[in-house]
Amino acid sequence: MALKSTIFKAVLQIADMNRDYYAEHSLTIARHPSETDKRMMLRVLAFCIDANEALAFSKGISTDDEPDLWQHELHGGISHWIELGLPDERRIRKACSRAKQVTIYTYTQRSFDVWWDQIENKLTRFDNLTIINISDSELDNLEKLVRRTMQLQCTIQDGDIWLSDNEQSVYLVLKILKTGRGV
Repeated sequence: MALKSTIFKAVLQIADMNRDYYAEHSLTIARHPSETDKRMMLRVLAFCIDANEALAFSKGISTDDEPDLWQHELHGGISHWIELGLPDERRIRKACSRAKQVTIYTYTQRSFDVWWDQIENKLTRFDNLTIINISDSELDNLEKLVRRTMQLQCTIQDGDIWLSDNEQSVYLVLKILKTGRGV
């Protein structure tokens, strides 16, 4: 018998001063049985950073054709493809050809260094690609915010991010490795 996803609920209050975006989002997050709390919280963080009314979680980890998050245009095209992890060049090429903007949030520092050394030069041709690295320690801190029901406040200003609940606050600094257009 297959294991079922665990459902989490989150209310996010987002104040992104870089984009003048201020909104509250109620999210239902399905954490796949093979997904860790850290990775799930990275999805929540990516949602906060790129939030808008059209951004949505996809089937993600259980579907090869879809990113972790995406934003569709009214005519059905993909305006933003958001991927977590260390995708191979073929997957990045596919994402960049299907979406106007692609963002990859990388993590797992040991694996990241090897991946980046192998792929960095191959990514220069993708002008719609942004790559952001989240350190292991920042991801560990994000994991501390996990609850089945979460009330989170996110403040973004000048590349600094504060994500907090009623008990604790996590401070993150984005390490942007490559910036694509539209960012």
